Amino acid sequence: MSDRVDVTVETLRAWPLPEPDESKYGRGQVVVVGGALRSPGAAMLAGVAALRVGAGRLTLAVGESVAAHVAVAVPESGVAPLDETPGHSVSGFSLPAASDDLRRADTVLVGPGLDDAGEAEVMVRELARHIDDDTVVVLDAFGLGVLPKVPGAEAALGGRLVLTPNKVEAALLLERELDDDNLAADLVEIAQRYRAVVSCFGIVAAPGGDIWTVGTGGPGLGTSGSGDVLAGAIAGLCARGATPEQGAVWATFAHARVGELLEQRVAPLGFLATEMTAELPAVLESIAAP
Repeated sequence: MSDRVDVTVETLRAWPLPEPDESKYGRGQVVVVGGALRSPGAAMLAGVAALRVGAGRLTLAVGESVAAHVAVAVPESGVAPLDETPGHSVSGFSLPAASDDLRRADTVLVGPGLDDAGEAEVMVRELARHIDDDTVVVLDAFGLGVLPKVPGAEAALGGRLVLTPNKVEAALLLERELDDDNLAADLVEIAQRYRAVVSCFGIVAAPGGDIWTVGTGGPGLGTSGSGDVLAGAIAGLCARGATPEQGAVWATFAHARVGELLEQRVAPLGFLATEMTAELPAVLESIAAP
């Protein structure tokens, strides 16, 4: 029988994250694939969020035209320059340039800052060839919107896949309009179709029908880069050893809690995604510590 849980701090304390390792390799390796010329910041936000929740090692695989700039902006990260199209989108066939990092990764996040649906579709088709069978995959933005056009993705990636759609992208995944009055049921349908854990608008759904209701964290989270922070936080927690369900629930709750804190500290609207990443360590510690 499937469960529906209204998540609280007590819920998460009864479901503790794996104990962190002292080694950066023991705390997990994350690769973020994205960062085209028009939006390299999306990949950087996601990568910093992964480190902020405790992942040990980060590689940003981004377009070659921005790779040097990204390396300076995020000195904590390794950088893998990816081939680009003439229009400076990241090429779908560029993953071999990051093959060593992808093969070592505990979690791979694809999507933040990609800006060409056709190239993203090729990339998602190719992804399973470049990662180990137990690598967790998080798809965001263009990386997940193309899933209906990639037959067999659920067979290649299902069971270790997390999707972080907004409502527009969730409708694309369903190939129909959402039922706003029964969003949870629609998210379960997505989860079952793609054999994935789904986090959308404060609800997490699993393929078995389990639903966790977290809350949206307020209107301030509806800002540029907020989704990248959430996707990166999920990737980082999964790299640390959380299951896809646990990583998605903990990160979605922490993301909402950060929104509530910044609403009080800054204003209901106007805080930035970069400010969200800085709050994540303390928020996670406040959840974990009784």
